[in-house]
Amino acid sequence: MTIRQKLETAFLPLMLLSWMVLLVSTLLHASPAAASRFGIPPNWITLTAQAVFVAAVFGYQRAQPNLLRGTDFVGLLRRLVLGPGLLATVCVGLHLLERVVQFKHAATDRTFFAIVYTVNLGLFVIFLAFTNYAWRSLVLFRASERLQREWLWFEVLLGVTLLFRLISWQFPLYFTLPVLGALAFFGVYLSGNQKWVAYLNRRQKLEAVLLQGAILMSMTIFVAYFLRIEQDPRLVAPASQHAFLVLTVFFATFYAVMGLLVTLFNLPTAGVFEQKREEILSLQRLTQLIQRGQTEEEVYAMLFDSAVQTVEADAAWLDILEEDTLTTYQRHNIAEADSVAIRRLLADYNLGQIEYLNNDLNNSSGFRALGLEFEALIVMPLRSTKRNYGTLYLLKRQRQGFDRENMSILQTFTSQTVLSIENLQLMARSIQNERVQEELKIASSVQDSLIPKNLPTDNWFEISSHALAAKEVGGDFYDFLHLPGRRLAILIGDVSGKGVTAAFHMAQMKGIFHALMQENPLARSEREKFPVPSKFMSMANTALVHCLEKSSFITASLYIIDYEHGGFVFARAGHCHTLYYHSIKEEVSYFRTAGLGLGIIRNESYERHIKNQFYDYNPGDVMVIYTDGIVEARAADQSEYGEERLKQMLERTYYLSADEIKTQILDDLAEFSRGQPIHDDQTLLVIKFRASQPEPGI
Repeated sequence: MTIRQKLETAFLPLMLLSWMVLLVSTLLHASPAAASRFGIPPNWITLTAQAVFVAAVFGYQRAQPNLLRGTDFVGLLRRLVLGPGLLATVCVGLHLLERVVQFKHAATDRTFFAIVYTVNLGLFVIFLAFTNYAWRSLVLFRASERLQREWLWFEVLLGVTLLFRLISWQFPLYFTLPVLGALAFFGVYLSGNQKWVAYLNRRQKLEAVLLQGAILMSMTIFVAYFLRIEQDPRLVAPASQHAFLVLTVFFATFYAVMGLLVTLFNLPTAGVFEQKREEILSLQRLTQLIQRGQTEEEVYAMLFDSAVQTVEADAAWLDILEEDTLTTYQRHNIAEADSVAIRRLLADYNLGQIEYLNNDLNNSSGFRALGLEFEALIVMPLRSTKRNYGTLYLLKRQRQGFDRENMSILQTFTSQTVLSIENLQLMARSIQNERVQEELKIASSVQDSLIPKNLPTDNWFEISSHALAAKEVGGDFYDFLHLPGRRLAILIGDVSGKGVTAAFHMAQMKGIFHALMQENPLARSEREKFPVPSKFMSMANTALVHCLEKSSFITASLYIIDYEHGGFVFARAGHCHTLYYHSIKEEVSYFRTAGLGLGIIRNESYERHIKNQFYDYNPGDVMVIYTDGIVEARAADQSEYGEERLKQMLERTYYLSADEIKTQILDDLAEFSRGQPIHDDQTLLVIKFRASQPEPGI
């Protein structure tokens, strides 16, 4: 039996017993006949029974599992409306029943009134306990350890203050008012930390407001009841008992209103964006390690620290596999015996080498037998297509402590780590060989692995590509990424310089592309879930500030094609102008757009130098994207191929397929530069929108 189950077992009978004592004491005060026979108990028995009952109810509720299941915030609010709402309905029903009994019988009969009052008191305390710990789950969502400690202090201070109201001593106002005011301001401070609100979309936020309004309505029912009977002559409760209820009602209503206001005004959104920024910076630090000549140990240390910090894990460890030897490289807040037991259990179920998430360990038979203090576990392997490098384990004490977003972030971290480790290993191998040619071949292999081998295919368009490095390795790159909603992101770029350094900058840009084009959980609509090209360029420029040498820069263009709706948006960061054939106008032209290369301006003002351009394409349109190695290719007389000759080639070949257009351009380029060496990397992409476009939704 776990500690939580033991507490539940202890609090439940104490709660029932104390309420029975409270009921009997109230009935003896209300019934003269019973009082003459058994005697009237002193007020301290009634007040003590109520204090024990309140403490038992709140203790029982605190021992329950976390009410929040993952990120189902609206579901928690729905359960709040159903549970406490039902209690409020029972309260109304009992009050109406008591009024009927009062109407039919003598108004001086206090017995039934006392029973209804005591039952409603119990319902109200249960109502408060449930809503209080639901509010606690929301306030402490993704909260720091400091905030958790502050909540505990607030909980203790508020409980002590309320229970003191059951004492018949009258504290002076100059003491009472500052204490209550300080608790109120403390609660306002805690209410402002409800980060969960920022994870709601517009529809969920509206639903959350309506549900919180329903909760406030339920609370208002109890408030109206206790205020109504406060002056009732049949009320036999001690004055301090009713003062306790009134003060409890004030705090409960006050903080419920604060939660509603936070939902309306979305106060903590900035904190969540700051967390996303830290995640991107953690990924950026991982990409910088290879450039600073760090070791594998330092890469693993950066991964471990970034992962623990980002998902706020309470415990973690990292296993590294080298030459079939498993070594625990890092450990955080977990005993070796527990880590060995978890690893062995996962191996028994064949879960040791796959991504694994369990948010309720104590309800899993195997983990329950281990008697762990943790409730949630993530297992994230570090592997490439060739080998397994190890496994990262992260745990939380909180049930439902992890979510799918955590998994996505960790996948990005581990992928970048494996890429950095493999690059480090390739570099180490080249240094050991001490031959420049071997080093270039290895770097070329790295670069080749980063260039897409399988081009996107669809019924809307056709794509053909060509890439040729001036040396063994180059700085040109391109990549594709499918986005939801039948959209395709295409990135093309050119790193200044050539050789190994340019190739590694290319690898960094690819990692940044995949990191920044992740789905944004804070987006209000499907179309806002991914950054537009200008925003991507601004974020990429920030990420590259500490990666690029001061003399280096990167030109790039990002296109997001929405081929179901027949349009695309793009932004140009100093890259070559896009060549385009318009099938309706039957003309070829360049998109002459402004844009500054990445790394040229290394501060926030860069965003002013990059703009989006939107364009609706037509069936049969052709788009030619290239790097300057194409138009700057030289002939024997040192003249350049040029934009005009490339334009003329598209004017003569636009009716061909994408692959045939590419072949014709490359043949003309080869004829032009016959006998001349390649001075710069050459990359060419031809995208042709099919003349027969599918119907939307197909």
